[in-house]
Order: sequence, then C-alpha cells, then structure tokens
Amino acid sequence: MASSKTSIYAALIANLLIAVTKFIAGGISNSAAMVAEGVHSVVDTVNELFLLLGIHRSKKLPDATHPFGYGKELYFWSFIVSIMIFGLGGGISIYQGIAHIIKPEELGDPTINYIVLSLSIVFEGASLIIAIKQFNKIRGTTPFWQAVIKSKDPSSFLVLFEDAAAVAGLFIVMICVYISHRFNKPYVDGVASLLVGLILVVVSAILARESRSLLMGEGVSTQTRDKICRLVEGDNHVTKVMHILSTYQSPTEVLLMLIVAFKEDMDTSEINVAIDRIRDDVKAEFKFVRFVVIQPESLEHHILWNDDKH
Repeated sequence: MASSKTSIYAALIANLLIAVTKFIAGGISNSAAMVAEGVHSVVDTVNELFLLLGIHRSKKLPDATHPFGYGKELYFWSFIVSIMIFGLGGGISIYQGIAHIIKPEELGDPTINYIVLSLSIVFEGASLIIAIKQFNKIRGTTPFWQAVIKSKDPSSFLVLFEDAAAVAGLFIVMICVYISHRFNKPYVDGVASLLVGLILVVVSAILARESRSLLMGEGVSTQTRDKICRLVEGDNHVTKVMHILSTYQSPTEVLLMLIVAFKEDMDTSEINVAIDRIRDDVKAEFKFVRFVVIQPESLEHHILWNDDKH
C-alpha cells in the first residue's frame, strides 16, 4: 500500500503543477484540445484525492456496524474514480471535441501551447515512470496484464493507467495542434479533444471492470484455494474439505470460510481443538487471511444433501 501511495502522491503533484497552466494556455490560444487537457488534469487531481481518501478510510478498525472492517472503502472509491474518468474526463473532452469540429474557432498563437505541453509531458512522464516502477515491484515476474487482473489493490494500477492515458493524450494534442496551425485546419484541434476523450473512456471502462469485480466480492485464486485445501486436508483429523468460500475485504485482508468433514470418531471437544489448530495453521501460512470461519459437517450428510439436489 505504501508503494501505491508513492505513485499517487507523484501523480497528484504533477497534475496540480500543470492543470492551471493548461487552462491558461487554452484560453490564450483558443484551443479546445488544451481546455480538454486542463479538464483531464483537474479530474486526475480529484481522482488522486479520492484514492488517498479510500486508502485512509480502508484502514479504519472494525466496529459494531462493520465487524470485518472498512477495507472495501478502497474498492468503492476506486470505482468512483473510474466513473469520474468516464463522465468528467472522457465525456467533457468528447463534447468539446465534437463542438469544435462542427464549429471550429479561429486559432490563436500556439507558442504557449507548445511550452505547456512540453512541461506537461515532462511532469506526467516522470509520474508515469514512478508508477511503472512501483507497479513492477508489486508484480515481480508476473506478466503485465495478468498482474492487473490478479491485483487486489486497484490503487496500484489506477494511477498507472491514468498517467499512461495522460501522456498519450499530451502527444496526441501536441501533434494535432501542430497540424491545425501548419495547415490552417482549426477543426483538427477538435479532433485532438475527441481522441483524448475516447482514450479516457477506454481506460475508464478497464478500470471500472476491475474495481467492480473487487467491490462485488472477488475471492482468492484457484491456485491459492488448492494450497489451502491441501494444507487443511493434511491435518490428521480432517477427512475432506468440502467447500472453500472467500472474499477480499481489502487488498491485504481475506475472509475465508471452510466447510470441513472431520473424522467420524471425534467428539465436540476434539473438533473444537482441531478447528483452532487449523485456523492458526491457515493464518500462519497465508498472511493475507484475516478471518477464518470453519464449519464442521459430516461427509455422509454432505453426500446425501448433494444427492437431494440432483
């Protein structure tokens, strides 16, 4: 989580440094693309603040109303960020672009645009490099896209996607600003704004999909389930693990429920001792498992119940 905060703070500083200058440049040069970029930077700044809020609130201790803690706050605010990128970032940029394509405005002096865009690329690029380094530390040798899908910490890749979209948008705007002035085609400025908006819509869709999956209760991977199953069934008093249910409460906290068939000759006291031992073994082996609920069930009852279902 600390590494995620580093990239968030870097992105926050970069966006604050350039948001106002983009608006000033857009006003002076009468560029819709620059105004769209300004909106993009403001939205990104707010997004970073939302992510920091989500991280802060997710660390609140459990209480009577939230016995499993507030870990999913991070998933909620990450989903809000994806909606912000879509609605404010992508929506406004697309609207501005279409409006300036239909009714192009006379172009002003592009010099300030080039200065602001160049500085923005430097700041956003630095933020992107930091985000890439932090994400690479987290993913290790896991392929990039697989790491995004497997990640349970949306803040680790949200900033990365935001910064990548920002840098791509800046290059598109710079190229289109040059073309619009070089060939006196004012509508190209609107095309740049439209393209930036489409990039943001695509990025927001990817981020919304991942955040939604976590918010709705994504469980541990199949490989982890198999490891937990082998560990529990390795106990001398366990006959079979019949069900494993899990959900991520936060990037580092999992709620795990095990339905276990114990040896038939065990009494209640022996089962309780075995449950405590298995719970300790699972939590010692899998540090991210915060809560473990173990429900004993006879193997015969489980077989009969399945037969009744069919």
